[in-house]
Amino acid sequence: MRILIAPDKFKRSLDAREVAENIAKGLRDVLPNAKIDIVPMADGGEGTVEVISDALGGSWLQSKAHDPLGREIDACYAWIENRNLAVMEMSEAAGIRRLSESERDPLLANTFGVGEMILNAVQCSAREIIIGLGGSATNDGGFGMARALGFRFFADTKELTGEVSELQNLTKIEAPVAANASPAWTVWPANSKTQPTRLPPQLTIVAAVDVGNPLLGANGATRVFGPQKGASENTIEVLERALTKLADVVSKKIGVDYRDEAGAGAAGGLGFGLMSLCNATIRPGFDIVAGAIGLELKMKDVDVVITGEGSLDRQTLEGKTPAGVARLARKLGKRVFAIVGRASKDREVCELFDKVYELTQPGMSENEQMAHTAELLRERAQELAKTL
Repeated sequence: MRILIAPDKFKRSLDAREVAENIAKGLRDVLPNAKIDIVPMADGGEGTVEVISDALGGSWLQSKAHDPLGREIDACYAWIENRNLAVMEMSEAAGIRRLSESERDPLLANTFGVGEMILNAVQCSAREIIIGLGGSATNDGGFGMARALGFRFFADTKELTGEVSELQNLTKIEAPVAANASPAWTVWPANSKTQPTRLPPQLTIVAAVDVGNPLLGANGATRVFGPQKGASENTIEVLERALTKLADVVSKKIGVDYRDEAGAGAAGGLGFGLMSLCNATIRPGFDIVAGAIGLELKMKDVDVVITGEGSLDRQTLEGKTPAGVARLARKLGKRVFAIVGRASKDREVCELFDKVYELTQPGMSENEQMAHTAELLRERAQELAKTL
């Protein structure tokens, strides 16, 4: 029997490779003669760069940047030399992991550091940049990123360089000057050495997303993801007004309107900012990763496919790894199973798989489960193997 294990990470517990290796250990306890292939996966969230870099033989580059609150950091991204391709995650500079729980504030947090990473890749002669839009601490619609790239935002004659709430008064956006100009304005943070620049016209930017949310509304960036970033009910209203005004001015002054595009709301609206101001293309992160590692080819000759991640719910259907793996397995006529931290009873989600195995057990707290994730993965894999 040949088995392919293609899971995503279990957030705050194990990365995708560790998940796959523990599932493999459990399978081998019961099926010692099975041929097992391990293919760590990602879908645009954290872990995407590592998976693509490993598949394509990338190296790691370091860039000076600023975190969501303006503190200087060293941010890393992958470089694929033979393609002049940079692969990065916005969370490396603007991720929620950069902040303590008490520091979370989407009015203050911004994506300036993401723009700095983009500029660094351009200076390395990147012809293409893939940016994973997951794990953000921000809800600024790409306001910070755009300022790092040289865009200027105004409320009449006053330049806006502070909190996201300032965008409620936005009236004008100025595109960056040519790269050889000598701009005189100050960019945020005040100590940044970044100079405004125009991105090379030949540069291709692809934003990898694992959600299909629009920018605004009940299913938009702010209302769906704002609370987990520290937004109160009042803050949510302020952020929604700010992003609405940003979309209105972009539409009027730049002539494009991506507010309703699937993925525009990814990473606190960074998807919208990249499409609107950087001519980026939004693509499902799973598709990008699956293409880079040749997942379909790896899946063709196996008998069984196993996937998984920390949580299986309605959001899984929007482009998360388990759904992508399951749909590809079904297309190829393979049996497919999921081992997950917890799962909803949603029928549409469960019907993607032949069976779903949960780590969570009655009476077990979330902290207990996370402490014993590796052991529980092996136990569930043993259960699955017995059915095979």
